[in-house]
Amino acid sequence: MTTSAITEALRLPAGPVDLTTIETDVAPGFDGSKSDGKDTLFAMGDELSDLQERLWAQRTVGSEQRILLVLQGMDTSGKGGVLRHTIGLVDPQGVRITSFKAPTEEERAHDFLWRIEKGLPPAGFIGVFDRSHYEDVLIARVRGLAEPEEIERRYGAINDFEARLVGEGYSIIKCMLHISADEQKARLAERLANPEKHWKYNPGDLDERAHWSAYREAYEVVLERTSTQLAPWYVVPSDKKWFRNLAIGQLLLETLRGLDLTWPEADFDVEAEQERLAQEAPVQ
Repeated sequence: MTTSAITEALRLPAGPVDLTTIETDVAPGFDGSKSDGKDTLFAMGDELSDLQERLWAQRTVGSEQRILLVLQGMDTSGKGGVLRHTIGLVDPQGVRITSFKAPTEEERAHDFLWRIEKGLPPAGFIGVFDRSHYEDVLIARVRGLAEPEEIERRYGAINDFEARLVGEGYSIIKCMLHISADEQKARLAERLANPEKHWKYNPGDLDERAHWSAYREAYEVVLERTSTQLAPWYVVPSDKKWFRNLAIGQLLLETLRGLDLTWPEADFDVEAEQERLAQEAPVQ
């Protein structure tokens, strides 16, 4: 499958990860302006919709193909914006969005992947995880919610889990929305300054921001340990909201193209049905 310059620029190479060396306010692989980027994303809409409908149609003949888009990032990195501007280009009937908050008492009584299994998209769907199983090796590490030995076990468990999903027909797109601390501060200030955005602000965001360096280090370990050939990570510079949306649209489009989706063949005699319809008596 041919990949775009954007995809090639965002795919994380193997080896140690240092997020301080990856710029956040850039548009790698794209030479156009903000306006060009928005137009390019909008222009993807028809093809995205067509391919999504084919994915949906294939489920009627037993296909197990489906897509799982994993969105991870610091607070204000733009997961909601991606849902509105990029995922919003396709038919919502074929999308399943799952948000993972703090685990419930029932969920804590099971292995960390138990609730993730329950949120997986059925065949034919584009599933989106707004946060995901990676919270269990990110916030759990930073906040000490699990023992170091358990965190270590989870990296391997995640890789095994994702390899199993790929074998079952999932195409996994993992995106880390990479913003700077300065940009996060600006976005938090914007929410506080605008009464219409107060609902988006959580005082806990500042508490988490105090652990910025620890979260960055946790992300670096996650990216290094769980970016695999079957389920690679893409680090998406997200200070430019328009590029973030475009980049994920491009990744989704290329993934759908790579499934080589066709329309299911009719399991009935088309000509005979056409003749029956033509000969139908007028409806009274």
